[in-house]
Amino acid sequence: MLRLILALLLTASLYANVRLPALISDHMLLQRDTPLRIWGWADAGEQVTVGLLGQSVSTTTSSDGRWEAFLKPIPAQSTSATLTISGKNTITINDVLVGEVWMGSGQSNMAWTVNRSNNSAAEIAAANYPQIRIFKVALKTSETPLDDVEGKWELCSPESIANFSAVGYFFARDLHKHMKVPFGFIQSAWGGTPVQAWTRLNLMESDSSMHWVLANWRDVLAKYPAAKERYDKSLLEWEAKKEGNRPAQPMGPGHPHTPGGLYNAMIVPLLPYAIRGAIWYQGENNAGNKFADQYRNQFVEMIRDWRSNWGIGDFPFLFVQLANFAPGNAIGWPLVQEAQDKTLDLKKTGMAVTNDIGEERDIHPKNKQDVGARLALAARHVAYGENLVYSGPRYRQISREGASIRVWFDHIGKGLVAKGGGDLRGFVISGAGREFAPARARIDGQTVLVSSPNVSSPVAIRYNWASFPDGNLYNADGLPASLFRSDNWDSATMPSLTK
Repeated sequence: MLRLILALLLTASLYANVRLPALISDHMLLQRDTPLRIWGWADAGEQVTVGLLGQSVSTTTSSDGRWEAFLKPIPAQSTSATLTISGKNTITINDVLVGEVWMGSGQSNMAWTVNRSNNSAAEIAAANYPQIRIFKVALKTSETPLDDVEGKWELCSPESIANFSAVGYFFARDLHKHMKVPFGFIQSAWGGTPVQAWTRLNLMESDSSMHWVLANWRDVLAKYPAAKERYDKSLLEWEAKKEGNRPAQPMGPGHPHTPGGLYNAMIVPLLPYAIRGAIWYQGENNAGNKFADQYRNQFVEMIRDWRSNWGIGDFPFLFVQLANFAPGNAIGWPLVQEAQDKTLDLKKTGMAVTNDIGEERDIHPKNKQDVGARLALAARHVAYGENLVYSGPRYRQISREGASIRVWFDHIGKGLVAKGGGDLRGFVISGAGREFAPARARIDGQTVLVSSPNVSSPVAIRYNWASFPDGNLYNADGLPASLFRSDNWDSATMPSLTK
């Protein structure tokens, strides 16, 4: 009986204490120049006071045990400050900076670490940036929205950066060095995951164009018991022999592919935290199935929904177009790349084209430095309003000129160039029969003129429309052109464009 009483008293004491989410902790970095939400949990009706840099705000815990308080906007603060939260107990958060906060999400190329990237030893040794703060969200999935994540803020150092997102680090480093303010980066990414796992389940339920996602998942769950039985048997055999690769666990309840599962566990708990914007590197998983042509709608609606639920307006959303790669399903690759390009129709978006740095037999390009640098260029324009060349040439329109087609572009910067000199590569041209032929292409002022002796009456062209193409169209600022097509044909005959 005494033990029971002591246990109850201990439980009551723990519940009475003010509790904070993992994001509000030592070494945290707060977003400058915007209202700052500080939140947590305590007893219902408990008064909680938040203090930072001369501000003091009090609030009362609601009936469900949650409280939140808003601090007025604070300019960049590179000197460590102390955040205090007081209720029945007092919590002191040390070494708080104020600057720019970004988050990065997606699959394995966003999660790809610095220690597996190009020039890793030198990059890690030089990663001494105490005013860059990093937070890595632990991998977790959930069928219902969670209120917290696992993780901690760390100073960027050779010890902390090795196993952190390379794209996130190089992006934050470039902007930190350029803007000279503290930078925070939150990594929330999981390798091999589809866009639907990062999308709110209710959104997919209400949008008929995404009902196929839910139907597919119902089919997965129906087949799970038999698949689990086969897996268990194979695992026992493997553990007895220890030969070959460990059997892959079948998809089913709790799998990271669960529609909405990663949104619930790895995005929802971040929503109260003020950020400047997000970067995204994902699409490989969706390019490898028969629904690749649905990616644009899925991606666009996910962005809109994140923006709506974050509650900070249409924040900048930057993403990486899939790098060149030679997967087994080559058709889906350019479809997803095209979908990503068309997502730029959404306001405050930017895209890093990477179809020049991929690796034919490795879906994880090691050159993450250029990826981060190109995203940082996009951020400087989209998020910070700088007038600079931040994108490679982007298809605008075509015009017919006899047996040739003239192509017009935006973002030509200082002019169009064929990287490495010589002829332009990567262009094909077609007549009304939808049979594309290799084309001769040459730069003509601010346009490209395309023709083929095998196509006398051209009506359509494509550029880099392959999984591992050899196109070399850039602007003189060193940024590559995105793939494009002038047609919308569901089927067409394509010649080889591989390197």
